[in-house]
Amino acid sequence: MPLPKAELHLHIEGTLEPELAFELAARNGVELPYADTDELRKAYQFEDLQSFLNLYYELMAVLRTEQDFADLADAYLARAAAQGVRHAEIFFDPQAHIARGVAMGTVVEGLWRALGRSEENHGVSTKLIMCFLRDESADSALETLEAARPYLDRITGVGLDSAEVGHPPVKFREVYEAAAALGLRRVAHAGEEGPPAYITEALDVLGVERIDHGLRCMEDPELVERLVRERIPLTLCPLSNVRLRAVDVLADHPLPAMLDAGLLCTVNSDDPAYFGGYVADNYHAVRDALGLPREQMRELARNSFLASFLEDDEERRARYIAEVEAYEFG
Repeated sequence: MPLPKAELHLHIEGTLEPELAFELAARNGVELPYADTDELRKAYQFEDLQSFLNLYYELMAVLRTEQDFADLADAYLARAAAQGVRHAEIFFDPQAHIARGVAMGTVVEGLWRALGRSEENHGVSTKLIMCFLRDESADSALETLEAARPYLDRITGVGLDSAEVGHPPVKFREVYEAAAALGLRRVAHAGEEGPPAYITEALDVLGVERIDHGLRCMEDPELVERLVRERIPLTLCPLSNVRLRAVDVLADHPLPAMLDAGLLCTVNSDDPAYFGGYVADNYHAVRDALGLPREQMRELARNSFLASFLEDDEERRARYIAEVEAYEFG
């Protein structure tokens, strides 16, 4: 039985496995520029974040209907459950779909077909976080938030993703203020390819409660002290960091130093279909490459629930953490 855990940094579009991509392409009459799944898998070699994003957006073309989004989410939840995930806070990118003529309602209702039945079908509780694409305009982000208004009973929070460099958090001040006024939780990608200053800006300008990635905080000791003092969670994605060249090899990952510094680190899979592993695969990879002892593995799992947005159900959070504490490593 895998270590119980929450997954807090997961892009649902990034769970599109080649087999499902071809299945949906056939269903929707979309022609993919790859002969078969093997050829597509070979395209999953990335030089940097942008080279990944190019393929990521290209493959989204197969997602057209509510059923497509339901099938995508259901496939992820089945895999996640098998890897010990008890709670998942799932990102989605509505702008990338709206730009293709797919309505916000199609995306949210489709995802919700799977998420609404997730506990019953997979034993996984879920929350949905709507991300803004930082390489799109601030006005586009505001329009996206407006389009989401009818669905806010399904959406827990907002996030910020896509190409980081050259798109500082301050660009999205207004939409984050609007999201806060609507009672939405706030997270943002910062300090993956962008500098530590982007982490500070996400905290001070956007009012985020959690930093997605954040590994470059280690370049700024004062920032590390602040993150420790304020208990700001970091949602690290180790296999993603290696695939996108943020870290050369996993053995060089700063996770052990981050834990030693007292940072509230969590381990997640980001875009697992593209980066070579789902969340338990990331746990196993850091354990093996970094020599993390069992109690640090337990700490990472405990942190995942402490960092989750389960304030509306503290009894559930306590139950999940009790599972972590009782877990016996094989």
